[in-house]
Amino acid sequence: MNNTVEKNNKVYLCGEIVSDAEFSHEVYGEGFYEMKVQVKRLSGQADVLPVTISERLIEGNDLKVGSEICALGQFRSYNKIIEGKSRLMLTVFVRELVEQALGKNPNNIVLSGYICKPPVYRTTPFNREIADILVAVNRAYNKSDYIPCIAWGRNARFVKNLAVGEKIALSGRIQSREYQKKINEIEVRNMTAYEVSVSKLAAYDSAENFDLNGEFELIPSENAYNYEMIGE
Repeated sequence: MNNTVEKNNKVYLCGEIVSDAEFSHEVYGEGFYEMKVQVKRLSGQADVLPVTISERLIEGNDLKVGSEICALGQFRSYNKIIEGKSRLMLTVFVRELVEQALGKNPNNIVLSGYICKPPVYRTTPFNREIADILVAVNRAYNKSDYIPCIAWGRNARFVKNLAVGEKIALSGRIQSREYQKKINEIEVRNMTAYEVSVSKLAAYDSAENFDLNGEFELIPSENAYNYEMIGE
């Protein structure tokens, strides 16, 4: 597997399981399940995030509602037909479980990919600058994940002028956001959006000349060596 593809989408999460595991799909005879994990922010608030995990990692581990899960993986997208329409779905795909929390921040993501839609720049009524970005991240076997991201302040000012096709690298956290969608004149539906809240980003020309690991660290160096993987 291409090492560049392996390192361009990295997630670390540690939180509390808040829903039962439900069967999602099967690949080459291996079943995969979905669950929701509540991950606290450093501010004390929390994000409830979708997580997909293999039956191989579930077996032998106490992954039930109320238990803690700490995992390394990727933030992936897929299309799902809902009410006759194709909808972009997002999930944290678990690659490895770890026995303990890695550092103080329980929600970290590092991505590198391409701008695939013109960034949408706006300001709030309180003059806070925001830019919405859709980043295409290459995956193995000629697949791609399409990850919505949101940048703030000077990062928003930076990305608003980036063109479709430009390479970008970023780090931050995955967040959940509640909103209301008007279905018709009388029905309003509560919805949840998932996106990457960007804390650091950079544009670059060549992946060969850009040190992603050096510029964007998923786990602080003092903790990177001090964990044990489960299920390998």
